[in-house]
Amino acid sequence: MPIITTIQDLKDLHRRRTPRMFYDYAESGSWTEQTFRENTTDFEKIRLRQRVAVDMTGRSTASQMIGQDVSMPVALAPVGSTGMQHADGEILAAKAAEKFGVPFTLSTMSICSIEDVAENTTKPFWFQLYAMRDKTFIKNIIQRAKDAKCSALVVTLDLQILGQRHKDIKNGLSIPIRPTLPNLIDLATKWRWIAGMAKTKRHAFGNIVGHIDGISDLSSLSVWAAESFDPQLNWEEVKEIKKMWGGPLILKGILDAEDAKMALQVGADAIIVSNHGGRQLDGALSSIRALPAIMDAVGDKIEVHLDSGIRSGQDVLKALAMGAKGTYIGRAFVHGLGAMGEAGVTKALEVIHKELDVTMALCGETQVRDLGRHDLLIPEDFEGRWQA
Repeated sequence: MPIITTIQDLKDLHRRRTPRMFYDYAESGSWTEQTFRENTTDFEKIRLRQRVAVDMTGRSTASQMIGQDVSMPVALAPVGSTGMQHADGEILAAKAAEKFGVPFTLSTMSICSIEDVAENTTKPFWFQLYAMRDKTFIKNIIQRAKDAKCSALVVTLDLQILGQRHKDIKNGLSIPIRPTLPNLIDLATKWRWIAGMAKTKRHAFGNIVGHIDGISDLSSLSVWAAESFDPQLNWEEVKEIKKMWGGPLILKGILDAEDAKMALQVGADAIIVSNHGGRQLDGALSSIRALPAIMDAVGDKIEVHLDSGIRSGQDVLKALAMGAKGTYIGRAFVHGLGAMGEAGVTKALEVIHKELDVTMALCGETQVRDLGRHDLLIPEDFEGRWQA
């Protein structure tokens, strides 16, 4: 195994070992990618307070997210097409998360189905739902998640209309891979990926194909998917989804204090401050910059989590110190998966955990639950002076 000390190391391996179109799918944002970039660079603006002569023994990163015990407050975010980064990708990521003691969130648009993941794990995982026009599909997939004993439903609210990602268009992103000359040349260098995909039967969107009338193959799926996201999604529909689900509900894609208040009103158990990793509204605030206003609005009334931009344990610490009760990694674990499969996801979690633990100690903290703004140095203008 190569020496891995950072998520960047895994990212470099991921780029070398995975077909370009799937690497670019993970490592890209919409339009100019301003928000995609600022999700990470805004974390860099926050500094840490070093404290000394503090007993650093007995440290613990253990915490809870929506009442569930976690080894650290970091969940694996829902990422579509994870099974194309590495054969059986969702199963491998779920197994790594289970062993590490953190939540795994399965995307609606996963390659491995809900049932696939449930059959290959022993503990409940979370399921992420996209709101679709087909209400029968929504009802059925929620029931499937219940049958698989999923312990939380994560509803993504910011994908009613797809943001344009230029790299996907230029690469001709498709499943299976479109046999263009550039793609075939690229594939010729990815023998490890090809060997893995040749050994699995999972090559399509497992939650979709075979579960919707008329969707039996990838060609019919592409037509359905292009027209299926619900542009009419509203808060009343969110209430209906909550009623159908009947369990812990997390709403993902909150970036505005007013929307956070609405999430509170519909009875969500937690919200995820997220801009979809910079893949939807380019020009929106970074998640970490949006967090303070949302904490001020609802932070004492609902559990607030943060997604988008986390690439290190220090980023996790900064988000927690600013009030979040949990965080999510998407690209960070996908880089590990694309680099080395399950072992790579485990390595990504190990890297982030070590960075969180050591940084916490050097800030003079021994318990992750004690982190707060007193551990940070935040620029006076960090939230910005914006006029709506």
